[in-house]
Amino acid sequence: MMSDGESSTGQSTTAVETGGQSAVDNVLLTASAATVMAIDEQPTVAITKDDGEPNPKKAKLSGGVGEVFGRGGVGGGGGCGDKQTALDKLEHRLGGILCCAVCLDLPRSAIYQCTNGHLMCAGCFAHLLADARLRDEMATCPNCRVDIAKNTATRNLAVEKAVSELPAECQFCAKEFPRNTLHHHEQKLCAERPVKCGYNKIGCPWRGPSHELSEHENVCPHPSASGKDVMLALEATDQKFQEEKLLYDTIFDLMSFEKITFTDLQLKPYRTEEFVHKLYYETARFSAFNSQWVMKTRINNMQRDPALSVDRHMSYQLILKTKIATPMSVHYLVVKGPFGDMKVNPKIFKFEFTENETETQFVTLPLPDSAECNRLLAAKTINLRLIMFLVSK
Repeated sequence: MMSDGESSTGQSTTAVETGGQSAVDNVLLTASAATVMAIDEQPTVAITKDDGEPNPKKAKLSGGVGEVFGRGGVGGGGGCGDKQTALDKLEHRLGGILCCAVCLDLPRSAIYQCTNGHLMCAGCFAHLLADARLRDEMATCPNCRVDIAKNTATRNLAVEKAVSELPAECQFCAKEFPRNTLHHHEQKLCAERPVKCGYNKIGCPWRGPSHELSEHENVCPHPSASGKDVMLALEATDQKFQEEKLLYDTIFDLMSFEKITFTDLQLKPYRTEEFVHKLYYETARFSAFNSQWVMKTRINNMQRDPALSVDRHMSYQLILKTKIATPMSVHYLVVKGPFGDMKVNPKIFKFEFTENETETQFVTLPLPDSAECNRLLAAKTINLRLIMFLVSK
């Protein structure tokens, strides 16, 4: 006669032996179901970071069950979206980290940094140096206030390459492209970029997106316009061409003069002796036509505080330092020269020097824009070439 414990053990053993493989399968399936329920009901533990990034363990746990058991609806499809979201956040954060400390925008060209590593785009860097020169101060970094200058600031080539790979939005179609290909896309490929009608030279004023150009040109009325209408449009174009032609014809005529000289000059900054010191530039004395000359340049026509103005320009005058007995009629113009990189448009001026009139009026130095003026002000010296033509009597 067996005890209760022995009887139970014997019955269980007999049941397993007689039940066969189906009983084992039932036990395994029950254990598997319990494991799945335990995983699904287990609360997710998330470690929150200060930078707001999702915890990698959390992402793996939420999609793990679907991956193990082959189910697509239990989080298996969320991995790709999480990676894309993390990538977008990374690009956004990099844009905030690598932006210019002055304009808070991602630089498009050269990137400079102070001795502490704060970044500045080329335009803002030149503007800071120009403001400091106008105020007779030392330029400082807007972040850490350390002194910055041409010889202390350095270019950060690694950041320049990193920024060129970050995405930027096209201003026409609002799609994103790497910055190093964005300019080509906007100029040549974008279907939304504004273009002119192919018949604009004969008076068509249409301007629209590139993908509408073919449709417009098929119905454009200007190809069938009368000769009179076409001539009116061509006259406006011809007038601009004649102005440019006159300039170059004048230069070629001056090249036939007997007395021609050119001098490579260097403008250096100085301060006036007034109560409020104002910045101006002046060259050393130079010789031309057996006389001594000086070139003088000023900023914004000696505005009281040109540092407060966004629009900046330079004007210059020639000063004759030698006394003359007979008048001298001189044509002159400024060009870039071999020792500088000034961007200046050719423009000819004329003045007649006499015993009493030894200084020309201040004439505008034809720079393309204020950014070029800031770049010149940021430099220690300004190099240019002055060409002078003496009209023989």
